[in-house]
Amino acid sequence: MIRLAAFIVLLIPGIAAALGIKLMRDSLFGHLFPPFPFIWMQFLGGFILFAGGLGFFAGFLLRRDRRTGRAADRFKKDLK
Repeated sequence: MIRLAAFIVLLIPGIAAALGIKLMRDSLFGHLFPPFPFIWMQFLGGFILFAGGLGFFAGFLLRRDRRTGRAADRFKKDLK
């Protein structure tokens, strides 16, 4: 059950990142979707979704690796 919850937690930001890539790609090709009045706003929204989803995923993996001791020395926190 815990693995399913972790999968769902990672699935939502993954979908957001994929949607962000789609919005950025469509804005480059000139396809505008209704919630966005301008192409540049659509690109910016897509970039924010992509960066947020990727950042969440990377932070989740870094935290897990720090907890299990598999992170590289430069990524480990100092306990000073």
